Amino acid sequence: MNYLDHLPRTFQANTDRLFQRIIRPGLDSLLAHPELKFGEAASLDEFLDRAAAQVDNYTANEAAKAYALTLAGLFERQVRIWGRVLQVTMPGKESGQEPFLKYLVLCMKTGNVELSQDLSDDIKEMFLVANVYRHGDGRSVIALKNLAPRLWEYAPSIYVDLLPPNDEKSEQLLLQPTDVVRYAAACVRFWGHADKLPMAMRCENPPYR
Repeated sequence: MNYLDHLPRTFQANTDRLFQRIIRPGLDSLLAHPELKFGEAASLDEFLDRAAAQVDNYTANEAAKAYALTLAGLFERQVRIWGRVLQVTMPGKESGQEPFLKYLVLCMKTGNVELSQDLSDDIKEMFLVANVYRHGDGRSVIALKNLAPRLWEYAPSIYVDLLPPNDEKSEQLLLQPTDVVRYAAACVRFWGHADKLPMAMRCENPPYR
């Protein structure tokens, strides 16, 4: 038993602690409204309440994307540490500069990790959401629209972009707390599959609801 053997279990535990202690309480504290109201308001107070509800939903969406970015950043850092210990390299690329999703595939092959399609898609989706949140419009927007079109079902009754009128497709990405929970579960399940020690927590069923 060596250092490498313990990495997946440590990564799994660290991800779980971050989710349970920071991300889940943060998600639970978000104020969001199931339907935004429009049309002529009966009073100034009603108008201000409607405006506040738009801000609440916008902020909740921003927070969900920020938590997804946090999870993706943690997962990428963990994978790169694991990959270096596995001595995974890509020709012509310096350590830490490898395209992450391609590097992840090499690490999985070297570490003998096989994932179901849904788990693989959840991890890829999380990483693309993080890229869109970080960089805005670009290749990740196109890739994410193809992978998860449900995240782009823009409805003014649910979400209103508070920026001045713009053509940025990234600003119409709608992320729900359930998506963040799904990403956290995917990270935990991944490390369970990578864990080759006895009593590994494989988490075949999503560990979070």
